[in-house]
Amino acid sequence: MQAPIRFDPSLESVQPDEGEVQAEMIRVFERIQETTLKDYGHAVRGVHAKSHGLLTGRLTVLPDLPAPLAQGLFATPGTYEAVVRLSTNPGDILDDSVSTPRGLALKVIGVPGERLPGAGGDTQDFVMANAPAFTAPDAKAFLKSLKLLAATTDTPQVFKKVFSAALRGVETALEAVGSKSPTLIALGGHPETHILGETFYSQAPLRWGDYVAKVALAPVSPALTALTGASLNVNGRPNGLREAVSGFFSGHEGVWELRAQLLTDRAAMPIEDASQPWPEALSPYLPVARITVPPQESWSDAKVRDLDDGLAFSPWHGLAAHQPLGSVMRARRAVYPRSAGFRASHNGCPIHEPARP
Repeated sequence: MQAPIRFDPSLESVQPDEGEVQAEMIRVFERIQETTLKDYGHAVRGVHAKSHGLLTGRLTVLPDLPAPLAQGLFATPGTYEAVVRLSTNPGDILDDSVSTPRGLALKVIGVPGERLPGAGGDTQDFVMANAPAFTAPDAKAFLKSLKLLAATTDTPQVFKKVFSAALRGVETALEAVGSKSPTLIALGGHPETHILGETFYSQAPLRWGDYVAKVALAPVSPALTALTGASLNVNGRPNGLREAVSGFFSGHEGVWELRAQLLTDRAAMPIEDASQPWPEALSPYLPVARITVPPQESWSDAKVRDLDDGLAFSPWHGLAAHQPLGSVMRARRAVYPRSAGFRASHNGCPIHEPARP
């Protein structure tokens, strides 16, 4: 691996119209949330509205990390309480037979250190999805997709199911010849597989103390790795993914490895284009911590109240040493607080950061 590149503010390139793009994104998110509020009588997230598992466990920073990896939260070995939320990406709550990309949000609790501006509490969040790159290069391009999502939020599910099944057929044919279409997957053609076998990625970069990195969370315990790519039939089971997660954690422990991919090549590993995966041949994902989730009830009214309605996950909840970078991340700084505020004001449930145990 080449030597990692040290963080410098010049790595980012802020465009003059970003404020306008972010303001329009806020309006589109509000439109999605207003539509779903009318449908459900309850405010949900503008994206990743549907949860499939609400888990509590612990994150353990690995000992003896080399200096470029031993940064920020990971500078000192230790163990922290953690919350994990599994989700799928639409802003409306769909039957699981409408198969879309999956997400995992991680909140590490009781983290000391200098905070990002406006980041209350003492948590460090990582927001991830099950693909190494984002669906759009920057916020301006993503806004176009977001407007399409808003326009189809109230489309009857029967049409979405038919469309999803057709896209899955095309995607299956592509994968049979060794190809893959992120666009088809994002639109509803995700393979019908078990959510607990997925590897999740930050997709966009963040500061890694003196350096820069992307992060990934990969299953490592045998019971989880056995589910990677495993078929899961959810037809006729509107909450089939949630049921599968509940079934697993009723009797199994789950262990994931948190990994960092350090920036080593400015040209091949862009900061501002989140749609480009960073080549692992230039910089592999290296382990920095483990997350252990013991057997537990992964879904309950109390967990929905406390962990789903009561929490917000944002990469801007965290340490200055892990400042999010790039256009997509900067947009999240503007949009996510407004989305969380919408939920809080309409549900009468204040969004809070969990206290240190």
